[in-house]
Amino acid sequence: MLSDRVKLAARQQQFLTVLSRDEAEQRFHDAIPFALPSSQLVTLHAAHGRVLAERIAAPIDVPGFDRSNVDGFAVRAADTTGAMEESPRTLAINNESLLPGVVPQIEVRSGTATPISTGGMVPRGADAVVMIEQTDIVECDGTLALEVGRAAAPGSMITFAGSDIALGETIYWPGQVLTSREIGVLAALGMTSVPVYSRPQVAIISTGDEVVQPGEPLPLGAIYDSNAAILAGAVTEAGGEPVLLGAVPDDADALRRIVDKALEHDVVLLSGGTSKGAGDLSYQIISGWTDPGIVAHGVALKPGKPICLAVTRGKPVVILPGFPTSAIFTFHEFVAPVIRQLAGLPPKQTSQVEAQVPLRIHSDKGRTEYLLVRLFETESGLAAYPLGKGSGAVTTFSQADGFVTIPAHTEIVDAEQAVAVTLLDRELRTPDLVVIGSHCLGLDELLGELRQHGFSVTVLHVGSQGGLTAAQRGECDLAGVHLLDPQSNEYNRPFVTPGLTLVPGYQRMQCFVCRSDDPRFTNVTEAHAALSIALSDTSCAMVNRNPGSGTRILLDQLLQQVDTKLQPPGYGVQVRSHNAVAAAIQQGRADWGLAIEPVAAAYGLRTFPVQAEQYDFVIPDQRLQRPAVQALLRLLKSDAMQRRLASLGLLQVGPGTKG
Repeated sequence: MLSDRVKLAARQQQFLTVLSRDEAEQRFHDAIPFALPSSQLVTLHAAHGRVLAERIAAPIDVPGFDRSNVDGFAVRAADTTGAMEESPRTLAINNESLLPGVVPQIEVRSGTATPISTGGMVPRGADAVVMIEQTDIVECDGTLALEVGRAAAPGSMITFAGSDIALGETIYWPGQVLTSREIGVLAALGMTSVPVYSRPQVAIISTGDEVVQPGEPLPLGAIYDSNAAILAGAVTEAGGEPVLLGAVPDDADALRRIVDKALEHDVVLLSGGTSKGAGDLSYQIISGWTDPGIVAHGVALKPGKPICLAVTRGKPVVILPGFPTSAIFTFHEFVAPVIRQLAGLPPKQTSQVEAQVPLRIHSDKGRTEYLLVRLFETESGLAAYPLGKGSGAVTTFSQADGFVTIPAHTEIVDAEQAVAVTLLDRELRTPDLVVIGSHCLGLDELLGELRQHGFSVTVLHVGSQGGLTAAQRGECDLAGVHLLDPQSNEYNRPFVTPGLTLVPGYQRMQCFVCRSDDPRFTNVTEAHAALSIALSDTSCAMVNRNPGSGTRILLDQLLQQVDTKLQPPGYGVQVRSHNAVAAAIQQGRADWGLAIEPVAAAYGLRTFPVQAEQYDFVIPDQRLQRPAVQALLRLLKSDAMQRRLASLGLLQVGPGTKG
């Protein structure tokens, strides 16, 4: 007579309604109450591989001061004009040697030079460093003097404050995975700890009388528990923390107890027991859940049809097929995206390559098939060879380079047919948006929000003119610019050439900037009065901006209104950013300059408004309709972004115009 167990097996029930892959995934995600992960502070030493939970803005400039790139002498570039080996310029040597870490005490005045080492702080008055190889020490009237054999341009051999990282600049964004490179940058900013997302804990349970733990004797008919090890590694790769609860034999009470224990964690994975047969206890244990419980059991795909997706107590519970290839493939399809979202990671991006199948492939009609393939180079291109070992093979997934998706209605893929292969490991995705141009805190806000919408962004800060040139050459999707045309006194529009579109952004207030405790400006209330005081005091040194910048053009206009040939003390000290201007004034290497109000405020400096400048966006016409560009333009016009920009002192967004 047949046993009760055999009778039950003979009457094995079929799956519930088999769903498409997309419908099963949608039901699963709809049932999970996703929320932002909790965060925790960890030391930099413990941060490797963790996911950043907050935006990191630089608390300091890097470098924090103007420093020499070479061993040599800090000079005024004007003192070296016309210097050649056969007719050198002779300078007096200041009684100071600037090693790294030494704060200069002596100003470099006209006709003098100060010895300086690589990494040394550039002293007040100097605007260039000449290499020691281009100099000679000579005796002049009983004292040593310096002969300079080559002329130096302003800024030569100097790295200005904030040229690597500027105070307030966004360095990293939430979702950034921290590697040794990011950790090194955080250390350079003086950080000792970093906020990261807590890793979701994923309980892993293997089931079945036949499952034996590695290292133990393997009885006939048994198998080693490879799925637990595979899944633990995959959970870690997805940003989770695996919690191995071991293997449970086919005992309903024992399995129920361990599932209850597993629900103390964030996600529960069971391997095996997805069908409705006599030994498939995993399904039987969770079938009574109603909150909502099972949301999909049976999906029209190969491999992985038996997968069971459930949610209880707000936690995802997944019964994966027992066969290794089916288990790991369905994990990556349905579970890994959930773990990544719970870990604060963006969706994993995949790449595809085109290849040809070398032989005819038959597929089951009615099920979407994911055919694992190995790629090989041939004279005619890539060839995709199917790995036909079946879903029970342990090595199939590990040997595959990618997979071909065969639609449910396709029964045959002919030999030599071109197919798209989705790569498993090689993520070759290029950025969705390439931004080149001038840095701005408002641009940071825009790009940060764009990243939250799932777009990848690459940014290169090269200044307005560099961004405009890159846009003209079609090297970027968008350039941030604030160029002032001295003839029309108009920002940006005169520089837009055919093939480019100008999108007005917002205004930034250019200010006369000085230290708040400078007594010369105590009773001043407006910029022109402050400028008059600065120009009337020969000891009041300015810090200039680089030629071609909008700030430099504006400053030259202000000076020309006083005297067309006026070049006040410090005019030759030319830096390349608002941050470098503010740093020079804050640190006492200069007394005044022009910078935008948000940057000056970050350095604690006093400001006198001069003129609002327009920070706009230049876009190559052929890139205007790209999804990331359009998404950014929509963000720019949104009321929420307008309020965020206004909170930074950035105002007035207008409609786009064509160049």
